[in-house]
Amino acid sequence: MLELFPESAKVERGELEVGGLGARELAERFGTPLYVFCEETIRRRAREVREAAPGAQLVWAAKSFPNVALLRLLAEEGYGALVASLGELAFARAAGLSGEQLVVHGNAKPDEQLRAAAEAGALVVLDAEGEAARAASAGVRRVLVRATLGVEADTHEAVQTGHHGSKFGLPPDAVLRVIEEARDLGLEVAGLHVHVGSQLSDTASHEETIALLGQLVARCRDELGWAPELLDAGGGFAVRHVLEEPEAPLGALVRSVVGSVERAFAEHGLRQPALLLEPGRALVGRAGVTLYRVRSVKRLDGVTWAAVDGGMSDNPRPALYGARYTALSAARADEPATETVSVAGLHCESGDVLIDDVALPPPRAGDLLAVPATGGYTLGMSSNYNATPRPAAVLVRDGNARVIRRRETIDDLLALEQ
Repeated sequence: MLELFPESAKVERGELEVGGLGARELAERFGTPLYVFCEETIRRRAREVREAAPGAQLVWAAKSFPNVALLRLLAEEGYGALVASLGELAFARAAGLSGEQLVVHGNAKPDEQLRAAAEAGALVVLDAEGEAARAASAGVRRVLVRATLGVEADTHEAVQTGHHGSKFGLPPDAVLRVIEEARDLGLEVAGLHVHVGSQLSDTASHEETIALLGQLVARCRDELGWAPELLDAGGGFAVRHVLEEPEAPLGALVRSVVGSVERAFAEHGLRQPALLLEPGRALVGRAGVTLYRVRSVKRLDGVTWAAVDGGMSDNPRPALYGARYTALSAARADEPATETVSVAGLHCESGDVLIDDVALPPPRAGDLLAVPATGGYTLGMSSNYNATPRPAAVLVRDGNARVIRRRETIDDLLALEQ
């Protein structure tokens, strides 16, 4: 199971260690639930993408976990940020990012966000007809146009984004209209943007989309006398959460996308564009581990429930998408896993189940459970459901840990009340 955990993870004398620190020490120092991020794993994944796509512009999809410390860390690795809200843009600015280190997208950007993007000098992705005029009025100078080309990715329907009828992007005829409108308004249309979905363990959808994109760019050349200088090919590269899921070798996936772009543009005699990629969970997913404390154990007919001190408020993916996770008994990892256990959250919802079935040593109250591959789209999608404060997050490396997001308190929640 350790291959699902961060690269620094190991088991010593029955205890999980990450970044040189034991699970018990981390839980005692910082409390639980606790999100533990391995800095070494993040940096290795970031470098794997860069080596697979030399020369590409790289931005981290910050929605996977908007966090100033991680934005700064990835900036050290040469990454900008893809931001989808005014708040995410503020986080990126707080991390010191500006100019075309920033790509601003979204299907319903308010004028305030467009003005903030213009002030930052960001590259803005136009997502709807009529948005070009609003962007120009806000002071935006350089834009991409998002194309949706009708490819249904092999992933959960809630994270498909490139199919016909998607709320994102524009079909080909509308793309041409928006390019023409934006140029007439004096905007610099630098290129096109595509994104087919998330949690993709192969590049079949990317390849199909990019082949169709080559046809679209040929139309742009022939009908508008325009071709993109820059192509944002999106991201969506998968993270493996359980051993039954297919491996998703990040470097190979990125190289496949790079090759698809080269082939599609060459086929139509088009100038090769500069490439922009926007990996999100692929950089941080495996780097994250969540530590939970078991509060109670119920052995009923047909099921053993281990109820923990977190749940759908800090990881809504099982409830939203049926996402699967596994767990390790973090301080009893050398004991035989002889009991099949379902891990329940603390919330007043029957659907608040983090893991349906996992083999563990017979659980008992007070146990620590470690859930791997939780670095992306968990704490970033968290809520205060049942007025539950959000957990802390720490970054670990070489035996050192620092808090990168403090634990919320009840006072934090009450401060919003009037």
